[in-house]
Amino acid sequence: MKLLRLKEILRGYDSALICFSGGVDSTFLLKVATDVLGERAVALTAESPSLARRESAEARRLAQMIGARLEVIRSNELERGAYAKNPTDRCYYCKSELLDLAGPKARELGLATVCLGTNLDDLGDHRPGLVAAREFAARQPMVEAGLYKAEIRQLSRDLGLPTWNKPQLACLSSRFPYGT
Repeated sequence: MKLLRLKEILRGYDSALICFSGGVDSTFLLKVATDVLGERAVALTAESPSLARRESAEARRLAQMIGARLEVIRSNELERGAYAKNPTDRCYYCKSELLDLAGPKARELGLATVCLGTNLDDLGDHRPGLVAAREFAARQPMVEAGLYKAEIRQLSRDLGLPTWNKPQLACLSSRFPYGT
């Protein structure tokens, strides 16, 4: 079973900083990581102009519901010139900003691994942020466990997570055509 595999993978990390947006994937990952690692799993939400305020508030509520510690940091991807130009690979610069912040925060908290909520379906999409994930050696435990989005939704439902049927939400920057 893939859920058992995910738990084994997380247990093998010893401790983890979960990059947490409050979406379907990161909420599921945080729940399982908290169940497996307890206090050695910490959520990290990066607040920035491209994150809707209601999503930040929802992330806080979800972390509390799960019983996970939540660290909130300020992200300033708009100050990165390449991101501000809004190129087709803007997600690379956004994810780089997140991981630039997550790595030091994980070290500060004594956490061994930085994790992202990537699933197998994400690998087939235009996801420039995956390049940044590789460059920063961020782990993608749900990919390692072979989990697809539909499976994550079903497992989330089974676990009683309110995000199981949450629609996908792109960042606010995606509302602007590339190059503007």
